[in-house]
Amino acid sequence: MAQAQKLNLVFHALGDPTRRAIVERISRGPVSVSQLAAPLSITLAAVVQHVQVLEESGLVRTEKAGRVRTCRMEPAGLSLAEQWIAGRRNEWERRLDRLGELLAED
Repeated sequence: MAQAQKLNLVFHALGDPTRRAIVERISRGPVSVSQLAAPLSITLAAVVQHVQVLEESGLVRTEKAGRVRTCRMEPAGLSLAEQWIAGRRNEWERRLDRLGELLAED
């Protein structure tokens, strides 16, 4: 899959507040889908759908042991978004530095 497509999946996954809450919880350590559902005001089936989107984006990895599906963070998924954001930040910092230089010349 192309980098741009992977990046689109990551930002799509993070674009939903429920999925961001799930990522926040999973970032503290592995957790079962039923534990993820407990504090949320949505059904277990809806949580499973959100987890699937996160898994497809590469942000989360799941494992099934018996009847329990455990979710873990996949740090490489976040690094893709982090790299993209850093690239934009660097570009704007260079532009602002150049503007500062131009203003200082006067």
